[in-house]
Formats: sequence, structure tokens, C-alpha cells
Amino acid sequence: MKHLLKISDLTVAEFEHLMTLTEKLKGETKAGKIHHLLSGKTLGMIFTKSSTRTRVSFEVGMQQLGGYPLFLSSADIQLGRGETIYDTANVLSRYLDGIMIRTFKQSDVDDLAKYGSIPIINGLTDDHHPCQALADLFTIYEHKGKLSGLKLAYIGDGNNVAHSLAEACAIAGMHFAVAAPEGYTCDAQIIEAASERARQTGGSVTVTHDPVEAISDADAVYTDTWVSMGQEQEKEARLKIFMPYQVNKALYAHAKPDAVFLHCLPAYRGFEMTEDIIDGPLSVVFDEAENRLHAQKAVLATLMG
Repeated sequence: MKHLLKISDLTVAEFEHLMTLTEKLKGETKAGKIHHLLSGKTLGMIFTKSSTRTRVSFEVGMQQLGGYPLFLSSADIQLGRGETIYDTANVLSRYLDGIMIRTFKQSDVDDLAKYGSIPIINGLTDDHHPCQALADLFTIYEHKGKLSGLKLAYIGDGNNVAHSLAEACAIAGMHFAVAAPEGYTCDAQIIEAASERARQTGGSVTVTHDPVEAISDADAVYTDTWVSMGQEQEKEARLKIFMPYQVNKALYAHAKPDAVFLHCLPAYRGFEMTEDIIDGPLSVVFDEAENRLHAQKAVLATLMG
């Protein structure tokens, strides 16, 4: 691994390494072990999209590994405001040991990796959310004891989270089913590539407009906000279109009785899911949120250690 730009870049061995290291680092953190894996290392954290979990988990993760996190908002740097990504990548490569960037265009992340000489981590783009998917699958592994052969159902908007989950499930040999309304499905090329990889690992990828079909016999159920950052002007229309895709008790009854519920947060109760689902006994959303910290530490230690 040189970078983490999207999940599909990972080999099966790299994915399994990250899962194993996440488990190890989480256990050691709980046991109070102090790490110096990234002592003397600095991570630049570029945010052109605001965040709660991404900023806090990366800052704390770097500190727990003995390194230093440097927050850089869009108001702090010249990226995209006159200075080319080529120049920014070259300059920051002279100062930093790694960059995490949370932004809009995937091409900006790819170009930082292309022109810089230090590891680049995708903290989120409009197309991919690889760190989230790593935390998600680790959470499922914690609660189910395995990944291969399990079914993950994603209900809602075919967005960046859905893309990365499709890619991660394909690597892990899982069965991924996504249900989204017409016009809001996942990117066809991403799904095609994930489907091909799933055929090699014993998994599968199913795309449907029927939430019951997607959730049937699922071991894990996932949803996300219907209105992502930058889509606020579409809110009223989206709420009407997506309401039939709400994860509620009636829909959840089609999943396995012990199917865990995941949501990457922030969550909007009464919309993409009901309160009795996200706050119920099958919900693992706060384990999932915590695991962002540990999964990202595994990425940081692997790339910058």
C-alpha cells in the first residue's frame, strides 16, 4: 500500500491486513498500551467538507500513535484557489509525512497521490468513502465473527458510502445488495467492477429498486442520510422519493432476526430509519463510529509507519 484512495485499490491481503491490525490496535488501546509507531510523524488533514467523526477520529488516532495531526481547512490553504494541485502536492510533501483529505472531487485526491511523494488517504469524496467502509466491515466482523458469506443490505441513496461498501464486500467475499430509487442508483462502472471481483472471491453484488428484495435474509442492514452535503436544495424532493426506502420494523422483519443495523452518521431519525431501529438492540452504530478511529489507525500505521 502506498495510498488509500478507494477500496478497490486494495488487494485481498492488504484488506485482511488492515482488518487484523485494526483488531490489534483496538485491543491494545483498550488495554492502555501507549504507541510510538508514528513518533515524529505529521499528518496534514485537509478539509474542504466539514466533518465531526473524520476530524476527531484522525486527530485522536494520530495522537494515539504518537504522531501530530495538523488541521488545514479550505480557508487555510490555497488548494483550488489559484494554486495548482501539482504545486500543493509538491510543497506539502516537503513538510508532511502524509495527507488525509476530505473533499468533493475524487480527481483531487488522485492528483495529490499522482504529484506528491507522501501517502494520501481519502477521508471522503463525492464518489468514495474508503475509511468508513473499513470501519463498517470491521464492525460486522466484531459482531458476527466472520465476513465471508455474509449478506449486507444497503437501503437508500446509491452514494459514496454505497460505492465503498460494494467494493469492500467484494474483496471480503460477502454478498452485497443495494436498493435505491430509479435515478439514485450506484455508479454502473463501480458496480460492474465490484461484481467482477465478487465473482472471484465467492461474493456477489445485487442492484435492485425493491428494498424488500435487498434486505431479505440479510445479516447486516445499512442506510445513510438521503440528503448528503451539497444536496440541500434537493431536500424536499428527495424526502418524498426516498420515504418508501425508510428502514423501519416492517422492512427489517425481512432480514435475519439477528441482523445488525449500521449507519455512518449523522442520522436523521424519522427519515432514513425510525428511532426504534437506530436506538434498538440490533443497532451497532456507535461501535461503528468508534471503529473509525481504530480502522484509520491501522491505515495510518500501515502507510506512515
